[in-house]
Amino acid sequence: MTVQGSENSSRRGRRSSTMGGMPLNDMPWWRWRSNVRSALHMLSDPVFQRDVWLAGVDGYGDVTDAVYRLVEDTWLDSWSAEKYVGTIFRDSQEAALVDTAVLRVLRIMHQVGPDAPVAAYVEHSGWPDAVRAARDAHVRMSVSDGEDPDTPPKSLDVLRILTRS
Repeated sequence: MTVQGSENSSRRGRRSSTMGGMPLNDMPWWRWRSNVRSALHMLSDPVFQRDVWLAGVDGYGDVTDAVYRLVEDTWLDSWSAEKYVGTIFRDSQEAALVDTAVLRVLRIMHQVGPDAPVAAYVEHSGWPDAVRAARDAHVRMSVSDGEDPDTPPKSLDVLRILTRS
């Protein structure tokens, strides 16, 4: 049985057509995409890392939190992002850029340890390459979603608000 609401109802059952500028219905697994984008954004921004992570500002997590958002639902630590083309990633180029970033960040995490202080990551000799790879993936995904890749990363509270159902 289908129940239809009144024409004058303030609750029409429609959802916002965008999430921070990104179309909700554009990618089937947009919440996972949002988490990957958030992680890549933080991992790709040295100014953010200095001013927020190294300074200990609350509300943004740390490197381990970002890596967790990057791989928690996607298992990108176990298989290629190519598996998610059409669901999380728009095309093979986006997937390849994400794979490169994931591999570089995880290599450092395995060397310094998941509970290492932020400084251990930032001072690691491979960190600039990891940041560059994350930046390449972040820029590609942001531009594909019609957003400015140079805006500051959103807090985890804002991310939760944007991705709640």
